[in-house]
Amino acid sequence: MAGGDSTEGEECGGGSSPLSLILEIEGISAAGFSGLFKKDCVDLVRRILLLTHFLEEIRVAENGGVGSSSSYRSCFADLTLRLHDAKRLLVAANGFHSSGGESQKKIVVRFRSVASDLAKALTNFPHYDFEISEEVQEQVELVKMQLRRVVGRYGDLYSTLSNSSDHETDSSSLPPSNTTVNSSKNIGNFDHSVETKDSAEKCADDGAPEPTKESFVGCAMENPNQEMVENPAAKNADEVKRSNPVIPVDFLCPISLELMRDPVIVATGQTYERTSIQRWIDCGNKTCPKTQQKLRHLGLTPNHVLRSLISQWCAENNVDHPTALVNGKIRRSDGSFRDVTSDLVAVRALVDKLSSDSNEEVGNAVGEIRSMSKRSTDNRILFAEAGAIPVLVELLNSGDDRIRENAITCILNLSIYENNRGAIVLANAVPPIVGVLKTGTMEAKENAAATLFCLSIADENKIIIGASGAVPALIDLLKNGSSRGKKDAATALYKLCIYHGNKGRAVRAGIVAALSSMLRDSTLVDESLTIIAVLSSNHEAKAAIAREEMIPILLGLLRTDYSARNKENVASVLLSLCKRDRENRDCVRRLGGAFHLSELAKRGTDRARRKATALLELLLD
Repeated sequence: MAGGDSTEGEECGGGSSPLSLILEIEGISAAGFSGLFKKDCVDLVRRILLLTHFLEEIRVAENGGVGSSSSYRSCFADLTLRLHDAKRLLVAANGFHSSGGESQKKIVVRFRSVASDLAKALTNFPHYDFEISEEVQEQVELVKMQLRRVVGRYGDLYSTLSNSSDHETDSSSLPPSNTTVNSSKNIGNFDHSVETKDSAEKCADDGAPEPTKESFVGCAMENPNQEMVENPAAKNADEVKRSNPVIPVDFLCPISLELMRDPVIVATGQTYERTSIQRWIDCGNKTCPKTQQKLRHLGLTPNHVLRSLISQWCAENNVDHPTALVNGKIRRSDGSFRDVTSDLVAVRALVDKLSSDSNEEVGNAVGEIRSMSKRSTDNRILFAEAGAIPVLVELLNSGDDRIRENAITCILNLSIYENNRGAIVLANAVPPIVGVLKTGTMEAKENAAATLFCLSIADENKIIIGASGAVPALIDLLKNGSSRGKKDAATALYKLCIYHGNKGRAVRAGIVAALSSMLRDSTLVDESLTIIAVLSSNHEAKAAIAREEMIPILLGLLRTDYSARNKENVASVLLSLCKRDRENRDCVRRLGGAFHLSELAKRGTDRARRKATALLELLLD
């Protein structure tokens, strides 16, 4: 591996270590992907790159003499081979344009095989035998979970392709060869992991985030193109209802091949799912994907008639429509429905006013939407269904501070409803939200930070937001904002820093100095310790914490802070700082930390006792 070391894994991998293979894969990704499997390639690369920190920590542990067993070498070699397979698949799939046929099925099989083999290799890898940080362990678990889920999705897609190969293929129902959105089983459509914790207090509950259950956005049925098979055992109506009816072709988006949630009409008269065609346009395409005609304009007109027909069909066939609004009714959590037909008419009229030429009318409308979207989940659903999100995003660039402030608050209110978050990001809302965070009024900045927190609950959004320049702006609010603004910034930064790629950004933007100052001033101590605990696994953060001479502050909190959670976080940070760093261990000993750690090892919570005990063992070296 690095430094000239050689392992069995490298020999099996043709002279490449996993880390060097990941760099090669990153190089392939940097050149860009195209073709029918573009999104699949991007998603596979994204998952593989999440393993970089894991393999780096394995490399460091190897250099320290850990991992010399034959079982480790075997697992290491297997992981190397699986990364080689992934690299070869990316080369084969890039630029693939043939819709249907055996070639497409073979690529699908290879994606499924690579995902399955990688998941098995990671499961078999003895990574718990190494000193791997909790955040990295959780990242590996997340990758394994995603890979297992996509294996099933590719299996469904293969079945669909196999079934359709016996019939004449209608080219109009297939995605165009150069589209950026893949078929209905494209794994990117199922990869938006959402945490169950839905408040700042819950999300800041632990310095080293516990693994969360992931929920994945999927289509209404497992296999929408599979015909309903008569089952002799289905003797009652309930079993018949559970069978999968055939979705009418007109109800499927020509790009994604999914049941449409929000059908819209483009300039050529063709209908697509809003998010799919918006992605197509955002990638610079100016033609209709289905007809290849040049679009006279890029406006999207809601197809209310088709939407109503889809809702009616879903209700008749006992199929969950991929929206909370079904046939003019909102489904409640208990399964009952509330008729919102008249409400929807009023909401659409209000949304139409957002496009008025009169600033006064726009201001009044956005103010009313702010008030209504705050009141109930039903209103948040209705405004999103009425197409308010893209228009509100445009208003974030308004020169009127009042309109801008109300618009960002509306988006914050709408983002509280989980299903709206994807639509907000797809409307390219992140850059203008960051713009508000930098230049808006203080209230607008507070709400922009809170919005970024809500959006960052999805792991994929953490990457998008981190790359947008949001982190330095949030740190500035953390240092110079109002009391509420600082708290909103802290919760957003905590969420974003769970993703390793954002930790370095935060450290370079000065987050450690800001947190150190807050601890010294006893400001937002809970939030500051939580963020420091998340950052402490990062090498740049460790160096910055040492420069800020934070160990005495942390030991002081261990003596005086009565919060069990804060003591856990202090022990976690100190353990990270002292691993492989004798100078920090000497500092803890010199300041009398062993006594307080001994007390914590006896009387702390389970997690605090584990951390304190491990740290005491290090101090004995």
